[in-house]
Amino acid sequence: MEREQIAIDSEFIKLDSFLKFAGLAQTGGQAKDAIQAGAVLVNGEVCTMRGKKLRPGDIVTTPDIPDLEFEVIARADQ
Repeated sequence: MEREQIAIDSEFIKLDSFLKFAGLAQTGGQAKDAIQAGAVLVNGEVCTMRGKKLRPGDIVTTPDIPDLEFEVIARADQ
């Protein structure tokens, strides 16, 4: 499985914001719909909480892109 690292500037990023930031959703509404539909996994488990706080080391996957996972990392220049 391929892994794409997404760097954040803060301590955490909320799941719905992460989906938009990573390009997995174009709008907040799309992010909300995907999360509520159970189409987003955080660390291998379905997550239906839009406000779930993702921190460096967390892995996000979606069945829409089965061979790609997204890892939250801290920006190196912090």
